[in-house]
This record gives sequence, structure tokens and C-alpha cells, in this order.
Amino acid sequence: MEFIDLKAQYQALKKDIDEGITDVLNCGNYILGEPVKNLEKELAEYVGVKYCATCANGTDALQIALMVFDIQKGDAVFVPAFTFYSTAEVVSLVGATPIFVDVDERTFNLDIKKLEKAIEQVIQEGKLKPKAIIPVDLFGQPANFDEIAKIAQKYNLKVIEDGAQGFGGEIRKKKACSFGDISTTSFFPAKPLGCYGDGGAIFTDDEKLYELILSIRVHGKGEFKYDNVRLGLNSRLDTLQAAILLPKLKAFQEYELEKRNQFANVYTEKLKDYVKTPIMPEGFLSSWAQYTILLESQEQRDFLQVKLREADIPSMIYYPKPLHKQVVYKDYNFNLEDLKVSENLSQKVLSLPMHPYLTEELVKHICDKVIQMIGEFKNGK
Repeated sequence: MEFIDLKAQYQALKKDIDEGITDVLNCGNYILGEPVKNLEKELAEYVGVKYCATCANGTDALQIALMVFDIQKGDAVFVPAFTFYSTAEVVSLVGATPIFVDVDERTFNLDIKKLEKAIEQVIQEGKLKPKAIIPVDLFGQPANFDEIAKIAQKYNLKVIEDGAQGFGGEIRKKKACSFGDISTTSFFPAKPLGCYGDGGAIFTDDEKLYELILSIRVHGKGEFKYDNVRLGLNSRLDTLQAAILLPKLKAFQEYELEKRNQFANVYTEKLKDYVKTPIMPEGFLSSWAQYTILLESQEQRDFLQVKLREADIPSMIYYPKPLHKQVVYKDYNFNLEDLKVSENLSQKVLSLPMHPYLTEELVKHICDKVIQMIGEFKNGK
């Protein structure tokens, strides 16, 4: 059994993917070729924004967004403590300071009350200038952007949506990757929409921001390649990856997203009386990058993971260590008492297999094993 079955997906899409790759090989245009332009157009239309620029990976997408807003040393950027490292890493890379904010135990996304409290603390301390919020659409569910937008407006902050896991999610029919002043996603192979290597995309409705994004992703170019007007990155999506993503995007829209939600519903229905299952606020739709359950203790989580492995059922821990506990941030000492939910989640979360090429029978089998093993743990076996 695969945690994410990319082999099954390839077999389902093999003809179209192979044709796309062959076309690129025959054409010989490997950088910013026609498939890249076609993909950017289709991505923008799907998300519902005016502009999309692809790039080399999701981390670069976030860094480019920060560079567009000239975020630098002395600036504070508010990020969730419970997420992948790159969300904070890019803040540090541009010289700014990440301010870690705790998350809601029910949704795994930014806790709105603690976000505003952290902003107020930074303002009162007076050492840093609050500049931006990077909400993460963790595990596929969009963050609470209605409330985040109100806070951003109140404190004059930019919103950069980290939709690396959220592509395909919705809030009242509005798509993820459309909620920020700039929004980003990742096409890492394990993401809801993934390529066969690294890739990313940046979304905005603002033409001026879009022009800056295009410049920064190619060495800060001006009117042409060798006219460099600002510092930038070398961050372009390969044409081959675009050719792979085009049929994948079609499948994602036609049935993969629906399948992910179908299997998530089976998980929830079967497991809700035995573990804490993900909470989906009214009007929200997740793309289920992961299906993550919350156990009663680290001991129960670790017992379950071992027993699942023995039954040939893969599982993953996203994430075993919150960001403020990472060695790179060992000197971090701000609002630590407000980060306890993130610490607690890191000890109790476990993600189960999730991809569109599961079957209901297989999901039910996984659930039956989880229920059985939780019973064994409680009975002291």
C-alpha cells in the first residue's frame, strides 16, 4: 500500500503525460516553453485570479512574494508555528523575523485570537515593524481568511497565502490560492496537484505585483534577459514539468478532488467515535493533502504507527516538531506560552493514506485496523 500512490496516478494518465513529454522533447524548448504559458493560463482560470506565474518550487514562490513587498530586516512576519519549515525559512532568508503564532486544534490553521494578540505584542515591544501574515492552508483546508483579512486591514498588513497544501480547497466556492494579496502553491510530487520534481506557482489580481513577480523569478530582469534592474532569483518552472502538470490539472478538476473528499468522508464516518477527526467549518472545502487524526497521547500515536506499519499500512507524522522548537530557531523567545497547542499537536497527530486512487474498501480496511489497534492500546496489549 502506498501513502500517496503516484504510480497509480501515472498509469491512469500515462497516455496524456507521455504525449506531453514527447512533444516537449521534439520541440526542444525546455525553459518557459508554450506548455508553461498554457499551464499558467489554466491555473489562473481555475483559481479565479487574473494572473499566475509559475516558478521552480513552492519555497521560491513564498520568497518571491516577500521580495515583491520589500520585506527585510526589521520587519515582522506572522506565521503558524505548526507547519512545514519553509514558511518561516523564507522570512529569515530575506532578513525579516518570523513571529510564530499558535493554531486552532480543530482545524490546524492559524488561531485568529492569538494572531491579533501576537501583532499587538510586537507593536507594544516596538523592536520590529509588523508587515505581513502568511496563513497556511494546512492539510488542504484553507485558513480562516475572512477574519485574517479583517486583521490585516486593521493593522495594514499584507497577506501572503501559503497554499502549498491547499490547492483545490474552497471557502464558499472561492478557491484557495486566491485569498492573499499574493498567494502561492507548490507542485512537489506529494501535493494535491504535483509534478515529477519541484515546481510552484504565484497568484495575484494586481498587475503591478505580477510584473514584479515576473522580474524577480528571472534574476530581477527588466526589459530583457540581460537588463537586470533588481535582485531576483533563478526560479522558472521547467517546460517538461508544465507538460506533466497539464493533464494532471485536468484529472484533478474532473475527478481527483472529488475522490479525495469522498475518501475523507469515509475516514471521518468510520473513525469519528474513536479518534479526533478533522473539523471542516461550514462553507469550507478541503483538498485533503493529508488526512490527519489526533490521538489521545504521544504513546497512543506511536503505538498506532508501529502497529499500522506491521500491517503494511503506511502513515506519516506531519509535523513532529513545531517551528519554534527547530534547532535553527533555538534562540526564539517570543510568546512561547501561546504556542502550546502546536506543541501538543506535534505529539499526537498522525496522517493516514490519502490520494485519489484509493478505494472505499481500502479506506474501510485502514479504518478497521486503526479501530482495532486503538482497542489493543487501551486494553494494554
